[in-house]
Amino acid sequence: MSTLEIVENAVTQLSPHELARFREWFAEYDGEFWDHQIQADVTAGKLDSLADEALAEYHAGKAIEI
Repeated sequence: MSTLEIVENAVTQLSPHELARFREWFAEYDGEFWDHQIQADVTAGKLDSLADEALAEYHAGKAIEI
């Protein structure tokens, strides 16, 4: 049995209260993981082309204030 299957099985066994606590924990964990991934992508320059494109559109007058 894979780790994912073990986790899936464990989650199905949670009480409603435990499931709510798990959701809260996982949302925080997932958010932190996402933040670290974005920071790593920024540091590696993976978002530079997107930033350059956005700035070019802004300077070309294609941006609107929201």
